[in-house]
Amino acid sequence: MQVNNTTRLSALIVLGSALVSISSFAEANAVRYYSANLDNSLWYMANNTQLNCELEHVIPRFGKVQFHSEASKQLNLTMTFDMNQLPDNYSVARIESVPPQWQPGQNSYSIGSMDLYKQFNGELKKQAAWTLLSELDKGRYPTFLYQDWYNPKDQVAVAISAVNFRSAYDAFKGCINALLPFSFEDIAYTVLNHKADSDELTAPSQRKLKQISDYLKVDADLKLVLIDSYTDALGAREPNQTLTEQRANAIKSFFVERGIKADRIQTVAHGEDRPIDHNDNEIGRQKNRRVIVQLNKSSDVEL
Repeated sequence: MQVNNTTRLSALIVLGSALVSISSFAEANAVRYYSANLDNSLWYMANNTQLNCELEHVIPRFGKVQFHSEASKQLNLTMTFDMNQLPDNYSVARIESVPPQWQPGQNSYSIGSMDLYKQFNGELKKQAAWTLLSELDKGRYPTFLYQDWYNPKDQVAVAISAVNFRSAYDAFKGCINALLPFSFEDIAYTVLNHKADSDELTAPSQRKLKQISDYLKVDADLKLVLIDSYTDALGAREPNQTLTEQRANAIKSFFVERGIKADRIQTVAHGEDRPIDHNDNEIGRQKNRRVIVQLNKSSDVEL
């Protein structure tokens, strides 16, 4: 018998010493069932920072599920179906929302599907992942149903337990709300501009500089901050060189004052060398008055 009879599947999920009578279910329906029971259902925050939020749940003898969100301009979420034994071919898993025993009279219903690829973990993107979380928040059991790859007589049912979910979910939502509203890629290479004849940044560049500072405080993987300072060609070469040194050091001081270690920061003052535009008009000169801040996760960088 196929496992598309969701009413019978729902009736078999019970609470007690175990959530389901696995042996009788498998014998009657040729289904292998995996789920945490009342005693071993555990949800925990695997990562809780302003860069990454990870909520995990172990499914005994099967693997785990992980919900992940990271710092970005846009709210994002993925769910990873981390299996101990990866698929041996392509298939599709149905996803049913199954009610627990303490919700008598409730029916199971479909909430989507997930593609399973050979030798890859399954994954659900933003909308589908949020749907699973909302079903768990209601106390229901999102259950993945698919044909076994190694035994054509078997179906597999994998349920995500809602037991002990809500407190961990609240922590996960709190972590998401605290994520930085930008990613490493957004600030890894940043061009800052100065006002004319000054080491004062323009207002937009001041906002960018604060973003970089906020990121540096929370990413321990960053090994090196490179600050390259340039100016326009107005005036004499020596004062221009001095001005770029002042600008580079001012930005370095800004980072150090906010707790960034000085040995993680290197500055190079280029003076009026390496212009990127003409110096015969203000638009071109403004482009040349720049500081480039580069963030590197490896200290092996050629200067």
